[in-house]
Amino acid sequence: MGFNIVLVEPEIPTNTGNIGRLSLASGSTLHLIQPFGFEITDTRLKRAGLDYWQHLDVRTYESLGAFMELHGDAHFAFLSSKGTQAHYDIDYQDNMFLVFGKESVGLPDDLLERHADRLYQIPLFSPHIRSLNLANAVGIIVYDGLRHLRQIKG
Repeated sequence: MGFNIVLVEPEIPTNTGNIGRLSLASGSTLHLIQPFGFEITDTRLKRAGLDYWQHLDVRTYESLGAFMELHGDAHFAFLSSKGTQAHYDIDYQDNMFLVFGKESVGLPDDLLERHADRLYQIPLFSPHIRSLNLANAVGIIVYDGLRHLRQIKG
């Protein structure tokens, strides 16, 4: 049981390192789509992932197009503050792809338009916040998904 966690053009190394740790803890694969706002060898990335990074199943792609060419037929959920459905409604499945955008602007508009039927958001209950931290958002979605899969399997 696990997911494919996809980060489109991540910008902050500590977020990516923390998500890497979460990926390993949850039995998930981490997919990183370039360009990055840091080097994979960045010490802040390694520090956030501690000594677990070498055990992580991490895959990198030169572009979103290259990623979609390989995985375009998979089961996806796209997460964005622009989502039209709450994440409670995601049809979680083993090994599905959970796609998150970069910290500054989220997912590209053309991707949001193409996949509007699979676009979800984490509800925010305050008008004083635009979005959650990326690592926190990934944690919410992944562990909600694992809980859901566990309930299905009994």
